Amino acid sequence: MSRAARGSSAPPAALLLPLAEAVDQLLAPDAAERFSPVAGVSLLAVDLDAGGRSLDVEETQQAREALRSLPAPSVALAAGSGLGIGKALTDAFDVVLTDRSQLEPLRAAVERSPLAAGALAQLLRHGEARSIEAGLVAESTAYSMLQGGPEFAAWLATRRPAPAPPDEGPPVRIWRELDRLHLRLDRGHRHNAFSAAMRDALCEGLELALADPSIAEVVLSGEEPSFSSGGDLDEFGSLPDPATAHAIRTTRSVARLLARCGDRVRCELQGACVGAGAELPAFTARVIATEDAFFQLPELAMGLVPGAGGTVSLPRRIGRQRTAWLALSGERIDAATALSWELVDEIRSGAGS
Repeated sequence: MSRAARGSSAPPAALLLPLAEAVDQLLAPDAAERFSPVAGVSLLAVDLDAGGRSLDVEETQQAREALRSLPAPSVALAAGSGLGIGKALTDAFDVVLTDRSQLEPLRAAVERSPLAAGALAQLLRHGEARSIEAGLVAESTAYSMLQGGPEFAAWLATRRPAPAPPDEGPPVRIWRELDRLHLRLDRGHRHNAFSAAMRDALCEGLELALADPSIAEVVLSGEEPSFSSGGDLDEFGSLPDPATAHAIRTTRSVARLLARCGDRVRCELQGACVGAGAELPAFTARVIATEDAFFQLPELAMGLVPGAGGTVSLPRRIGRQRTAWLALSGERIDAATALSWELVDEIRSGAGS
């Protein structure tokens, strides 16, 4: 019988534990039940600055293994100038915060979608050992599972999409200049919301680049004002079932094609780079952003994980912990921060060409 079923006490979701106490609980046989959304605990937060006893090598290794197996995300708070006795554990946490004020909004975001948050943490922890292809399949599997879950259903129930005006032309403009192929998202009136038709058109353009070795460079850009505001929300939940959605997602994969020809792709970004608008460019060799660009992963608030390849592409550019923070918090970062994190390679004044 689970801890939740038998009514045993578990640390409250908002509790910030000192390192020594957290390690004692992590090493308990029922650690997975203590820190699980099933038990009502959506987040394990550990204060590395709280002091306490030192950990020996065996305890540290056991705690690292326990952190990798928790059903809930883990956060280390290291606000001091040094990481003290918890230094050897720092990279095992899902997120590390150096500002205490960030903890409460992160906890609140996780508590709104604890099942999706747990799935995201598990997906990212094991992503480093996966190939790009295996990572994309794992991401789609988790995304599809969550589409059948209560958190996505609750979000979907709040949606009352208004009829959108039809696109006046193709969702992606494709043209060639000598050995350069241009792929330009062309739903500017919808901030280039990523629709099924846009996905299909991008796949066609990238397949052309892969089939033609004379194409030396691909330029991926978006009609102003935004590169892409992410998935077209009017299409969310429109497929007949999550299994079919998974089959389509792994059949027509812009992420897979970008990964295959990414060393030839230059991405030019401006305005909103949200969801797919942040995830897909991270596969490419060079990302240039204007000063007004911002980046955000909003999927957790919908009860989902990133689904356009972000759990594969973003950790390879900015690391697992920063990816986890972006996805769990839903916070925006500006172009300057993206540059310092190496999510973009250059900031350029004005709109992309």
